[in-house]
Amino acid sequence: MKETISACITAGNEEKNIRRCLESVCGWTHEVVVVDSFSSDATVEICRRYTDRVYQHEWLGYIGQKNLIKDLAEGQWILFIDADEEASPELRDEIVRLFERGPPPDIAGYEFPRIVHYLGKWIRHGEWYPDIKLRLFRKGLGMCAGREPHDRVVVEGRTARLRGHLRHYTYDNISDQVNTLNRFSSIAAQGMYEEGRRFHWHDILLRPLVRFVKGYAVKRGFLDGFQGWVIAVSSAYSVFLKYAKLREIGLARRAGRAPE
Repeated sequence: MKETISACITAGNEEKNIRRCLESVCGWTHEVVVVDSFSSDATVEICRRYTDRVYQHEWLGYIGQKNLIKDLAEGQWILFIDADEEASPELRDEIVRLFERGPPPDIAGYEFPRIVHYLGKWIRHGEWYPDIKLRLFRKGLGMCAGREPHDRVVVEGRTARLRGHLRHYTYDNISDQVNTLNRFSSIAAQGMYEEGRRFHWHDILLRPLVRFVKGYAVKRGFLDGFQGWVIAVSSAYSVFLKYAKLREIGLARRAGRAPE
């Protein structure tokens, strides 16, 4: 390929997923870089079987960790991929063909659809699909931004879209999903409070309903059957949790104590 690509993986206790992720990027990218947040399982051991570019660093958040690994990479292009994701063969082949010709000089980054495997099924409707992600970009023209825990890549320049899928093997089960919703809603509520957002009753009364209708009806999540129903309900619940916790933080701060 005419320009080099660094596959950058952030990981933490991902021994169940990391091998699949590594195998999807090894052999066609120019290097694979892993930053592990001091896993207590076999994640690091598995990674070192595939690459010698394995580092450990304290967790800086979803945004901070990705910007750290970007700086460690040596390639001209960065491919961000999470440990519970994999590049599909179609996406891999599409990128290889593109880089064999050489990407256009005016393109700063490429986005592509992410498809989620959830409760034994690939989700093809609702809010989860197509989940377009900008993950491949010129190192000098992009960085990770957003609001925790939802990171996103921003670039200086034009972007183009590829057709191949990034596959996401999300929650192991519904209990795993509930635990993640609880953790993410706490992070989001704290971030909102620090940005000056305050609780309003209309947010907690209307936003969860709007989220459900949007995902289940407008974006046709009902076509994914039982899984589509669970996704729509849990997405609405995550919105409810976020605003309920925002109120909890506000009450705790006014009382002069830290929220529990």
